[in-house]
Amino acid sequence: MVLSPPAAPVLFDRALLRARIARACRGEAATFLLDRVREDLEDRLQAVTRSFADVADIWTPAVLLRQPLADRFQSIVRIAPDEKETLPLQPGSLDLAVSALAFQFVNDLPGVLAQIRRALRPDGLLLAAMLGGDTLTELRQSFAAAEAECEGGVSPRVFPFADLRDVGALLQRADLALPVTDVDRVVVRYDSAFALMADLRRMGATNILIERRHTPTRRATLLRMAQIYAERFADPDGRIRATFEVIWLSGWAPHESQQQPLRPGSAKASLEAAVKKAKGA
Repeated sequence: MVLSPPAAPVLFDRALLRARIARACRGEAATFLLDRVREDLEDRLQAVTRSFADVADIWTPAVLLRQPLADRFQSIVRIAPDEKETLPLQPGSLDLAVSALAFQFVNDLPGVLAQIRRALRPDGLLLAAMLGGDTLTELRQSFAAAEAECEGGVSPRVFPFADLRDVGALLQRADLALPVTDVDRVVVRYDSAFALMADLRRMGATNILIERRHTPTRRATLLRMAQIYAERFADPDGRIRATFEVIWLSGWAPHESQQQPLRPGSAKASLEAAVKKAKGA
């Protein structure tokens, strides 16, 4: 009997995510983080010498590839955020897949990366940015302390973020060659925790956890959270700090032209001999 792999746990309410992104776009959206990622992505693509014809922008909450960068490509398909995690992409149909600030909301990231890998042509590139482990660590700590003090327990408010090592392992698991991950740590200052929370709403990035609390937070808890935040994470001028950790990930669909690791046992000189030679020098 062949056993099916276990289904990925459903952590995020993606229908709610779509609604909140739509609400943010209808109002005065906070785009400072996406703008930073967009500029970084443009720089990273400019450094790639090969050309790309067919491109997909996967789930970025706004337009990512602007002119004149878009002029480099023959076709661009934008896949909007939705409730499902099945990508409408044909096998071997893409030269480049990009995504910004979307993968942290995915229930089955290994499955999504596998779909992207199938859609890439040989020597096709995945380049994406997602929020990582230390994002909003100050807010998480302040809410946890306030709830423990005021309500005798802690409810899930800020969703779990992947760390750098996990993301690198997922790229390898998806059979992407030459996997690379790095981190851009962004610290933003606010007048108060409430100003930060207003920006999160304007980003469409408020709590979408399935197990989130469905009743309003008590006013006393909110006030205590803001007080703890100011006590622990304020600068001398009284403004608070909020950390956003952006993980960049990239990987290529395997191709014979890419650099390959040496076959085990193929080295022409032994490490032991080199060490002995160096000690005798």
